[in-house]
Amino acid sequence: MSEPRVALVHDWLTGMRGGERVLEAILAIVGDADIFTLLYVPGSVSEAIEAHTIHTSFIDRIPFAETRYRHLLPLFPAAIERFDLRGYDLIVSSSHCVAKGVITPAGVPHLCYCHTPMRYVWDQYDTYFAPGRASAPVRAGMHVAAARLRRWDVRTAKRPTTIVANSAHVRARVQMYWQRDANVVYPPVDVNRFAASAEREDFYLAVSALVPYKRLDLAVEAFARTGRRLVVVGEGPEYARLSRLNGRCTEFAGRVSDADVAALMSRCRAFLLPGEEDFGIAAVEAQAAGAPVIALGKGGALETVVGANGAATSGATGIFFAEPTMESLREALTRFETLSFDQAAIRGNAKRFEASRFDREMKARLESLLAG
Repeated sequence: MSEPRVALVHDWLTGMRGGERVLEAILAIVGDADIFTLLYVPGSVSEAIEAHTIHTSFIDRIPFAETRYRHLLPLFPAAIERFDLRGYDLIVSSSHCVAKGVITPAGVPHLCYCHTPMRYVWDQYDTYFAPGRASAPVRAGMHVAAARLRRWDVRTAKRPTTIVANSAHVRARVQMYWQRDANVVYPPVDVNRFAASAEREDFYLAVSALVPYKRLDLAVEAFARTGRRLVVVGEGPEYARLSRLNGRCTEFAGRVSDADVAALMSRCRAFLLPGEEDFGIAAVEAQAAGAPVIALGKGGALETVVGANGAATSGATGIFFAEPTMESLREALTRFETLSFDQAAIRGNAKRFEASRFDREMKARLESLLAG
């Protein structure tokens, strides 16, 4: 796959989250690719990504964009469409916002790996812009901007030659919002980086960007009410609001090393997934470390977690709670603490998502696209 000249388009490079793990894996497949991205914060992503030539848009040159780039969302379509991709033989976009809308030269195949259609203007609009989440001027502005962004998102969904979704859940949303079909290739998880510990400690763990749709507010409030200990790893714009909800039962660890994340996952009592995930790489990583998962019973978690059936936990890797409410999560915590889980079964489930599966399936789709 290293012979064609490849351009890889990614929304932004500001931290190592699930999308950037996928980006790393795609780069390993296609070889010496150039990266095009709206915004790049040097030092925020891995050496494997930073080893490539990185081209940025005018968003990168706007003052304070490094920390406030999400406020520039209405400008993203214009920025992504200005990239000049002439001279490339293959375009691969890794898209959860606007990357899939890049304009490609005539006849050049474009594979979009879709993490989700633009959640800010579709199913998660209220999570970001409802009263209490955003100021009145921002809500008024986004009411107008979101309509324009939705039209752009649908129109540009015709640009990729083929779309690959990261889960069946996202595939259904691609069909709903874009009226296009997609194959499913689950993201890669380096399960061998994790090991289970014989001793579990009395704390719960969440590893997540601190952004609204992750619904960490439910977890922080639930733990403040019950006195249980929660450790949250991650950074993001929700930190100030979450800190105000904290009853001193939640420890915000910020950004920590991969090794420290793996150690926390190996020791935690359970891993929390309180929001509706597109896929949820961190939850699979936690299972690779033998940790059971307590997840909202919607979205990608239904594909990655095997829920306990009542008190029976044979083969189960966690439990689900039904509603995105603090009360529903509190009930799940109480129920979880009456159950026991088999670490071998939990790790076995995680192995379904080994990186070798992603490599094999993505190579096949890229080779088919180039041949076709």
